[in-house]
Amino acid sequence: MSAEEQSSAVVLQGLVKSYGPVRAVTGVDLQIRHGETVALLGPNGAGKTTTIDMMLGLTKPDTGSVSLFGQLPRAAVARGAVGGMLQNGTLLRDLTVRELVAMVGGLYPDPLSVDDVLRITDTVDIADRRTQKLSGGQAQRVRFAMALVSNPELLILDEPTASLDVGSRREFWGVMRRSAALGKTVVFATHYLEEADLYADRVVVMTRGRIVADGPATEIKARVGRKNIRATLADVGIDSLRELPGVVGAERRGESILLRCVDSDQALRLLLSRYPAASDIEVTGVGLEEAFIEITEGPDSSLTSGEDH
Repeated sequence: MSAEEQSSAVVLQGLVKSYGPVRAVTGVDLQIRHGETVALLGPNGAGKTTTIDMMLGLTKPDTGSVSLFGQLPRAAVARGAVGGMLQNGTLLRDLTVRELVAMVGGLYPDPLSVDDVLRITDTVDIADRRTQKLSGGQAQRVRFAMALVSNPELLILDEPTASLDVGSRREFWGVMRRSAALGKTVVFATHYLEEADLYADRVVVMTRGRIVADGPATEIKARVGRKNIRATLADVGIDSLRELPGVVGAERRGESILLRCVDSDQALRLLLSRYPAASDIEVTGVGLEEAFIEITEGPDSSLTSGEDH
């Protein structure tokens, strides 16, 4: 193992996992440094959950290896170095939140104090409430408290805000930011691309069981190489706008237009030359959602980024 691998929180090498004829993960290589917050993105069936299950030691790879802080997953979990929060699973009934968190903490050698965990996860006000009386957002924060109480160095979260409303999602990520500020390494899978854009230091995109992009969200968006031009321009046919050099797509939204460009400089010069009435002009890079769709559905979606981590 190299010095870089030894200093990493997570090292995945050549992971392959199949379920019968279905290849869920195909040759995944990934290194995650201490203190990073990494978002794992991909469409349904991309292999995210299977990868997370292998990281947690819940599933063994057919070939390849997983190392967490230089240990096998089960050993790292047993010593309390890893906290996991999965998509599914119900909370034990008839226990208060405090009792449940204390019970889980008692399974580990060096847990955080229950009071500290309740404060960090914003569950102090519901500490004496029984688990079956919790709302969806409250239950999710309690699941996170259970993952945090072992005092883990690494938090692995699979779709942590699935089924939560916008307000509950915002509250959950406020809790997550406080945890990340403690120096924890965080890996989370999500379908919400804005969460990856806002909260991750690094975005790893998977499709068809492979990693197809890996880097900061800004770098992922830049890989698409396109920009959008928005402007106010009435009474111009959309077909005329599509014919502008450098433009690959155009939409009209009332008096506003949106041009998708492979060469925004050329498109903007010709737009102003041909249509001087254009106003309120904005030029922006593509969003993470657009980049995600192009990377995972484009013709090169089976290729990796070529960057080692």
